[in-house]
Amino acid sequence: MIQISISEEVSKVCPDLHILALSCDVTNTESDILLWEEITVLEHAIKENCKLEDVNKLLPIKATRQAYKKLGKDPNRYRPSAEALYRRILRGLPLYKIDTLVDIINLISVKSAYSIGAFDIDKIKGDRLILGVGQEGELYHGIGRGELNIAGLPVYRDEWGGIGTPTSDEERTKIELRTTRLLMIVNGYSGLDGLEEAGKYAWELLKRYVSAINLEYMIITP
Repeated sequence: MIQISISEEVSKVCPDLHILALSCDVTNTESDILLWEEITVLEHAIKENCKLEDVNKLLPIKATRQAYKKLGKDPNRYRPSAEALYRRILRGLPLYKIDTLVDIINLISVKSAYSIGAFDIDKIKGDRLILGVGQEGELYHGIGRGELNIAGLPVYRDEWGGIGTPTSDEERTKIELRTTRLLMIVNGYSGLDGLEEAGKYAWELLKRYVSAINLEYMIITP
């Protein structure tokens, strides 16, 4: 398991932060029909039970937005990914269909309201990640977003630079069909409550749809 630590600049501002990190070996595939049946059921439930104005009240999303504000980022311009997925569904748009592994991550995020990072372990440089704060001018290419201004965002860095924020992961370490080793990071800015349940749900999906084996996981606190 890659070691993950939280910098002092983040821990001071986000004392309730708990991170669940999960790694495993996977067999990724094109989008899975049965998985999409699960996704469709959840999309319908959200449309029936949640209003657009209620999204920011969901505790994991609310806490992530508060962390952004404390670190100096406007969460209305740089929305946490879980919030963006909820808003997409409530606007009547389907979730993105990428590949089975990415689709699983999006399902977990919507189910739990946590913003989740997902990385190809073989693309990470070094054996540890440090969660710090993005700096002005720091080069970062968000997946499908081009250059992203991560100044004021919490960012995981490997030896080469940033690879993940709650808004968007970096192109360099993104999941692809050929990915065989996954690192999933669940960002629990609202504390420990609900985090382990999200991890268990993730593991069940990963076993069912991408034949996940060799599980390792840990919870990191400030």
